[in-house]
Amino acid sequence: MLRYLTAGESHGQALVVIVEGLPAGMLVTAKDISDELARRRLGFGRGPRQKFEEDEIVLISGIRHGRTLGSPVAIEIKNSEWSRSDVWHEEMSPAPGKTKKPLTQPRPGHADLTGMQKYGFDDARDVLERASARETAARVAAGALAKVLLAQINVSVISHVLQLGTARNENPVRPQPKDLAKIDESSVRCFDAKSESEMIAEIEAAAKDGDSLGGIVEVLAFGLPVGLGSYVHWDRKIDGLLAQAVMSIQAVKGVEIGNGFDVASRRGSQAHDAITWDETENSYKRETTLAGGTEGGMSTGEMLVVRAAMKPLSTLNRPTLKTVDMVTKQETVSFKERTDVTAVPAMGVVAETMVALVLAQEAQRKFGGDSVAEFTANVKNFAQRLR
Repeated sequence: MLRYLTAGESHGQALVVIVEGLPAGMLVTAKDISDELARRRLGFGRGPRQKFEEDEIVLISGIRHGRTLGSPVAIEIKNSEWSRSDVWHEEMSPAPGKTKKPLTQPRPGHADLTGMQKYGFDDARDVLERASARETAARVAAGALAKVLLAQINVSVISHVLQLGTARNENPVRPQPKDLAKIDESSVRCFDAKSESEMIAEIEAAAKDGDSLGGIVEVLAFGLPVGLGSYVHWDRKIDGLLAQAVMSIQAVKGVEIGNGFDVASRRGSQAHDAITWDETENSYKRETTLAGGTEGGMSTGEMLVVRAAMKPLSTLNRPTLKTVDMVTKQETVSFKERTDVTAVPAMGVVAETMVALVLAQEAQRKFGGDSVAEFTANVKNFAQRLR
């Protein structure tokens, strides 16, 4: 079954990810991964780091002559800043030594204080380097492989920004897979032009104040087979797996499947998706997406809808939240790292990644197959049996 492990620090030499469980014979190139990583750097309101991050990809193992071997795939993402600056060679050196500038003013809302308490550190950098959202680059690399696998069975995963600050896209028309390029062309990855301009105005206002913004993204998956996940065991329900995966993204504080929070205030007669029979497709259909494409912990075969709410970033360009210096115990303001006004557009790409990884994992669990040919044949046989 598909699983992955990431390693690396924000300003270290590189990030590394190992992906195990991919079937043999899947066509993959470094460009497939680089293209996804480039999408992660998109978005109005990003900081200066995005301008010189290059995300140089090195395929270390598991791929030969452009196809997977069925063995673990190892990917290295080199840190271009490491090679350009002696500061990080010294600051993040694995050799014995000591930092000249320990960070002792933890940022409210970040992992700094609790991480230092948990592990007994006296320097917040020991925490923030791994807690940083830079780690998601390794996840996106793994997710690029998951998307390639899902494409073998005609499953697509896309995302778009629904809300940024108080500016919200109220247009009920949802994008389709063919619209992804248009979404990525938007400076805030919004599918609605009017809402895009309102979101940009919010970012500019927050930037002027040295503040940050959160928001909400919506991830949509198309072409899913019926029955991914399970109603049998609590830890195999597709809703739970998706919620855990998306909630694990740095700064995400809420996850919703379908109209989860909205239907809580409705009566049952208005809260569920009616079932119909489609003679043309020879299959069952749901008339609406209130349940978000899942029922009883399983995919229904309809469009999957997952939303993620991201809090404003805890590192501010003009720090104002009070904290305590852990050495003097005196009130102060937190230290400042290089930061963004908002990372919501990029978080949408990461949320795509996490959804794709869960779907690929569950597709592998249900259909198996040591090779792509066997995997796709199993999916086709299941679809024929349903008809």
